[in-house]
Amino acid sequence: MKIEQIKSPISPVGAVLFAVSMILGAMSAAAVKASWPVVIFGLIGLYLLFAARIADQWERMALLRLGRFKGMRGPGLFWIIPIVDSVSSAVDQRVRVGNVKAESTLTKDTVPVSVDAVYFWIVWNAEKAILEVENFEDAIAMAAQTALRESIGRHELAQMITQRESIGVELQRVLDEKTNPWGITVQSVEVRDVQIPQALEDAMSREAQAERERRARIIFGQAETEAAEKFVAASMFYEQHPMALHLRAMNMLYEAMKEKGSMVIVPSTAVESMGLGGQIAMANMNRGPNA
Repeated sequence: MKIEQIKSPISPVGAVLFAVSMILGAMSAAAVKASWPVVIFGLIGLYLLFAARIADQWERMALLRLGRFKGMRGPGLFWIIPIVDSVSSAVDQRVRVGNVKAESTLTKDTVPVSVDAVYFWIVWNAEKAILEVENFEDAIAMAAQTALRESIGRHELAQMITQRESIGVELQRVLDEKTNPWGITVQSVEVRDVQIPQALEDAMSREAQAERERRARIIFGQAETEAAEKFVAASMFYEQHPMALHLRAMNMLYEAMKEKGSMVIVPSTAVESMGLGGQIAMANMNRGPNA
């Protein structure tokens, strides 16, 4: 949507006043039985038709009298002198949004990227925007595109992807320095999307996958090392306490039967026949505490 909107020179108020003038002229002509009231009221109606102007609450217009700036008008109803005065197009002072794209722009590490960004801005001084810039909307769009391309060239690809917020702050500062003398403030810039070539994207995906597999192998190796250390400590403990090994073997047998969800009949010599430490424990018990 354009920031400047060309409005019709005929306002609804002017049209109503013109109609009222023509009715009064017709009534006066009928009363005096002459045609001159129609001409007079018709001229008054034409003046009112083009003299009355309306600006919306968010609009400002510049009034020029014989080409010279006389002041700002709006919002609401205001009057001009037809032929002598002229009014600029309306300037919308609401917060506006623009879109800017930079396609196939090289980053600092020579990677071609396409960046899509949006910027939010507002005209805070309509007089400067009208008198000092021919087309401030196009000027802002071009300045935003130039600033975006320059920012891409100053950053590497990883920064463009991971530091979007800081890049947006940088772009906002650069644009605001350019547009502030025009009576325009750029409130914020947001980088919406960063696209890279498909081949490079596939290569980066494979690299990330390989890195994840490397970390998984390292973690798995560390887990094996820690488990081996725990097994060594457990074996030393069981060597000093054979009864503990016997109880552990019985617990393992119980857990196996519990997970199956059925009843299993096991001979009393099963633990000793499996060689899980039962014989050593029983021998230690036979020796007694004074052995």
